[in-house]
Amino acid sequence: MRKQAVFRIRIITGLVLLLAILLVARLYQIQILHAKEYQDRAKQQYVHTVIDLYDRGSIFFTTKDGKKIAGATVKAGYVMAVDPSQIKDPESTYEQLKSYLEIDQETFITRATLPNRTYVEVEQNITDAKAEAINELSLVGVQLFRNRWRYYPGKTLAARAVGFVGFAGVEEGEESTGRYGLERYYEQTLARKRDRLSVNFFAEIFSNLGSLVFENSNLREGSVVTSLEPTVSRILQKELLETNDKWDSNLTGGIVMNPKTGAIYALDAVPTFDLNERGEASVEDFQNPLVENVYEFGSIVKPLTVAAGLDSGSITANTTYYDSGQLELDTFTIGNFDGRGRGTVDMQEVLNQSLNTGVAFIVDKMGKERFRDYFLNLQLGSETGVDLPGEAHGLINNLSSPRDVEYATASFGQGIALTPIAMTRALAALGNGGRLVTPHLASEIEYAAGDQRLVQFPEGEAVWSEDTSEEISRMLVEVVDEALRDGTVIMPRYSIAAKTGTAQIADPEAGGYYEDRFLHSFFGYFPAYDPEFLVFLYTVEPKEVRYASETLTDPFMNITKFLINYYNLPPDR
Repeated sequence: MRKQAVFRIRIITGLVLLLAILLVARLYQIQILHAKEYQDRAKQQYVHTVIDLYDRGSIFFTTKDGKKIAGATVKAGYVMAVDPSQIKDPESTYEQLKSYLEIDQETFITRATLPNRTYVEVEQNITDAKAEAINELSLVGVQLFRNRWRYYPGKTLAARAVGFVGFAGVEEGEESTGRYGLERYYEQTLARKRDRLSVNFFAEIFSNLGSLVFENSNLREGSVVTSLEPTVSRILQKELLETNDKWDSNLTGGIVMNPKTGAIYALDAVPTFDLNERGEASVEDFQNPLVENVYEFGSIVKPLTVAAGLDSGSITANTTYYDSGQLELDTFTIGNFDGRGRGTVDMQEVLNQSLNTGVAFIVDKMGKERFRDYFLNLQLGSETGVDLPGEAHGLINNLSSPRDVEYATASFGQGIALTPIAMTRALAALGNGGRLVTPHLASEIEYAAGDQRLVQFPEGEAVWSEDTSEEISRMLVEVVDEALRDGTVIMPRYSIAAKTGTAQIADPEAGGYYEDRFLHSFFGYFPAYDPEFLVFLYTVEPKEVRYASETLTDPFMNITKFLINYYNLPPDR
């Protein structure tokens, strides 16, 4: 009896081992030898990936009262799919559906007639209203499934700053990622590893419940709260669009920033585009010229030169020089914008009348080495650290030249090229006590786990003293009160420090500068001695107009008056 029991156990053990070997061999055949074949067949049997099929953290604007407004979020609706095996007349089906579709008839028919397929998506973002109307048609072979996608409630609002989600290429199964703006910069925070719930065709046959396959994520996920203020952003965009249209400019951009903290309330450039409807936009429209492009800004650099002269002790506001209208340096002639001399004038008049010879005089008094040190301390050739992708660094190689003329031209903003965001940071130091701040948009991260983290940016080093900051601010207030449009834009109860800039545009082919192409810029901050806002504007190649005071004074004053009223700023004088 015992021998029989042992024999039976051996037989059973052998059968189990044989079965195990067969199973391993079969698994090897399926998963290794024929893996690609079965993957392809599985894709043909695939029906649909249902919710949670898309999720991503939000990007919020923040109102002046601290309320969060979605600038980028996830919207729910439907995806439309067809079953080619059930559609008998694709032309008729298309005719009934065409008012609800973005794709053309040829594309629809191609997808609706694919062989050996039971599920083909034809439209991704079907709204609830459209889905209800499609359901009422009761079309055989047309199916609707719940879907979610990235949505931008502001449409064009701060489009270049917000950025969008898209695909880097056309690889099958590729995940969408942040491609521009905040969407790209904070990709690691905003991205979600999709939790897919996939239903297989065979599973539907053999099980009412289907087979469920989940992919989970352990990433630290969250939403980004920004300092972008929606109403301020809308006002800035309105003024930029009107300016660009009025003067037929190639591009017009602007920044509204707190010069004491670097928090950006608005940042935009036009022409712009709708973040939800990007089909007609170009790659150039997606890029952000405020951080990616460099320009020679001209005379708005002059206050930086004057501040350096004041701080070094080389000049005071009352220092005078004789202005003959031009001067010779290294065989080059430098002249004022109109070629005229003013005789003996002081440094205040250098700013009031924007005299090139005046700032060149300051460089001569300082010495080019000391002048260079101040401009290097302003980090004009470095990135600012703004939380936007693709930031370019300034081109200031001329400040390494042995020739005097390079320093003279740099003193009035020619021969050195900066990004608008770097220019804005440097100008902020005029009014905030002389410190370099880090421009930024994000103020807080709200994690999906429920906790929050304030986004901290380093406090910049001082480039000149608080006394210098106060004195240059006083001089720039006088520019507005007496010189800008002959003093007609003065606000008697508010001190505004401002300066215009008109720069010739370089000719990359012939060398030198175009005689009839200009870049206009304008900056100002207020209240001047304790500024809450800095407004920076520029427009590229405005037509049939020469000076920035003609193109940008009105939009600057419109924005300034709005901000004073909107934030209920008390008068400071």
